[in-house]
Amino acid sequence: MAQKLESNLRNMVLSLALISLVMSGSLGMVYNLTKGPIEEANKAKEVSAIKEVLPQFDNDPLTTKKEVDGLTVYTGTMGGQVVGFAVKTYTEKGFSGRFDLMVGFKIDGSINNISVLEQKETPGLGTKMKEDKFKNQFLGKNPESYKMIVKKDGGEVDAITAATISSRAYCDAMQKAYDLVKKLSVSADTTAGKGGAE
Repeated sequence: MAQKLESNLRNMVLSLALISLVMSGSLGMVYNLTKGPIEEANKAKEVSAIKEVLPQFDNDPLTTKKEVDGLTVYTGTMGGQVVGFAVKTYTEKGFSGRFDLMVGFKIDGSINNISVLEQKETPGLGTKMKEDKFKNQFLGKNPESYKMIVKKDGGEVDAITAATISSRAYCDAMQKAYDLVKKLSVSADTTAGKGGAE
């Protein structure tokens, strides 16, 4: 009897090990099959967002991609002249954690357009960040003079009703994007100044 139990236990362990190996192999295969299409879909989404937020351009902004301080910036040009920047920015301060935006800036620092790339905010509340009513209050504004803080905190931004945390987080992501554009513009001015002096 003890021998039969031992035999059954050994068979069960071997069966479980075999099932685990087969499942691991299957998961690995599915991952490899879906990895490429998922990356392509994400890239297409990013390209679409760049086109949506930048002023009119004639270059391929993907060739200008630059990673700075955890953000990604793309430069749009027209006839060789810079017309604006698209910044993929993020915040960790959302009600449901991280969300990502693509923010387009004109060369004067004003906001051209905004696209929400990914978010997990509360449906019907925080998700209203994607609606024109909220987004449009930023368009054409220059964060140098426009206080990108919700009115409740002393700024100029009308928060989404019952979604102040999401609104604050949106402003945080926008400010990060602007700070990077400002940093890059100052850096470009300094470089240009040095070039002219030599």
